[in-house]
Amino acid sequence: MLTLAAAIFFMAGIVKGVVGLGLPTISMGLLALAMPPAQAAALLVLPSLVTNVWQLRPWSTVPPLLRRLMPMQIAVCAGTLAGAWLLGAPAGTWAALALGATLVIYAAWGLAGLQPSLPASAERWAGPLVGLVTGLITAATGVFVIPAVPYLQSLRLGRDGLIQAMGISFTVSTLALGLGLYLNGRYPLTTLGHSLLMLLPALVGMSAGQHLRSLLSPAVFRRCFMLSLILLGAYMVWSNLPAA
Repeated sequence: MLTLAAAIFFMAGIVKGVVGLGLPTISMGLLALAMPPAQAAALLVLPSLVTNVWQLRPWSTVPPLLRRLMPMQIAVCAGTLAGAWLLGAPAGTWAALALGATLVIYAAWGLAGLQPSLPASAERWAGPLVGLVTGLITAATGVFVIPAVPYLQSLRLGRDGLIQAMGISFTVSTLALGLGLYLNGRYPLTTLGHSLLMLLPALVGMSAGQHLRSLLSPAVFRRCFMLSLILLGAYMVWSNLPAA
């Protein structure tokens, strides 16, 4: 099982290295086919945390961006912990259905190539709202890209600013997810050790992906990646629908 998980994290690291995101999404989607979603989410914590902190560089521009995104990140924490309390750790058929639906929505949005735009005056209320919804989805599925990434895109931060903003949001979401799992008794020390083992293949994959970025067309790679997620998400939804 650990060998399979390592292969999945290596693949997910490659995706993150090429397109800047996708490690939690593809890791959760594939791992949940072989293990309970709560166990998959627990394995995700350390690889996701370290690769997202890596993505935060350069450090000099983090403080002003963090101040701007702080209301959203506070709401992410609140939503994740509230979801962990209300819903428990991701488990059972409902969690697999929710995860599959989230993968399909995320991939369809990515394929549409939408570039949302939000007026600066709306950030005051939109940031906390998006953070709260992202937190609830994180608690339910272990995936924290929807609706956080479309919202961050709408801020028009530029390519480097967007990658750094995603690093901030994903780091906070990972920490909140880990705390939620711990409070639900789903993050024992043995799981922490297994999560640590998954860090190496994720980092090696991310490094390889960053190299591939200069050799491949990110647009073509991203399109294939999103289509794969749609197929995976649709399979998860179909296979977990209650029998008629």
